[in-house]
Amino acid sequence: MPVSRLPATIAIDSDDAGLVVKIIDQTLLPNDTSILELRTVAEVCEAIKSLRIRGAPAIGCAAAAGVALVASRSGAATAELLVAQLESAMNELAATRPTAVNLFWALERMNKIIARRPLPSRQQLVEALTLEAGKIIADDLARCHAIGKYGARLLEPSSRILTHCNAGALATAGYGTALGVIRAANEAGLLDMVWVDETRPLLQGARLTAWELAQEDIDCTVITDSMAASVMAQGLVDAVVVGADRITANGDVANKIGTYGLAVLADYHDIPFYVAAPVSTVDYELASGDEIPIEQRVPQEITHLGGHSDLPVVPVRVAVFNPAFDVTPHALVSAIITDRGVARSPYHEALARFEELD
Repeated sequence: MPVSRLPATIAIDSDDAGLVVKIIDQTLLPNDTSILELRTVAEVCEAIKSLRIRGAPAIGCAAAAGVALVASRSGAATAELLVAQLESAMNELAATRPTAVNLFWALERMNKIIARRPLPSRQQLVEALTLEAGKIIADDLARCHAIGKYGARLLEPSSRILTHCNAGALATAGYGTALGVIRAANEAGLLDMVWVDETRPLLQGARLTAWELAQEDIDCTVITDSMAASVMAQGLVDAVVVGADRITANGDVANKIGTYGLAVLADYHDIPFYVAAPVSTVDYELASGDEIPIEQRVPQEITHLGGHSDLPVVPVRVAVFNPAFDVTPHALVSAIITDRGVARSPYHEALARFEELD
């Protein structure tokens, strides 16, 4: 696998008291690359809620690492008491963000370790959970490289790709899903440049995606979300590649707010619209996007630039609607690029085959 120039999005370390989860504080990028050291489940939950770590696969990795962290630092005298603490911690982690299905997928993997009977000793349980968290992180990185490989095959030489939000190394254990496709295309000599949607209201495209691409000398240009139609109309986009936070059994896709609009624009301009995500992002229990819970975030993200400025840009007492995600109907998706291969319509059948392989 090619070596990334970026610091690890998430890593598991230790000190004298137990495990330490280390993450990049993404709220400070692109101006400050600060590594946070998390030592409690409350700190992990806060990091997820506040978007210090974000992106569906990365959230899943953080949740798994958080469970192992709790186990390693527990003072429980017996395995039974430890299990009770872990169940409480998993409930807290599950409540952090409702849309990203990888969070629940990772917690279920950790729960399977906990639910084994007869219970191992306390120390054996800690070791098993730590090992499983490490596997989830390593597994995600391998999946991203596979996504990149499959996705690059869909692109023509000198491709100009438009992407939205951040589905890169920062949103995963490394390499990325949508940016994994872009990285693989660049490594194969297929990439001309990348259009980076600014991605309002928190500017994940401008702050994070552009930062990642600049770190690796991949040519990119930032545009505001409202400019996408114009660059498409000028014939400057060859493909749109985005990530996903949840994909339903029929191929409907929940992703960062604004994705649906891009899909409509791509369809109008006859531009392929690709979704890149691991099979773990597919929620086979949901029939369609109508069933996906959409997270509502605080008004301050819209009323104050970047969510941090003291100066409001919206009049006081004016209502604000701030859904974090929208749902793109499967009919607008040209293909879903997974770590098991490329799925095309009819998605019910194509995605079902990947479930059998996962």
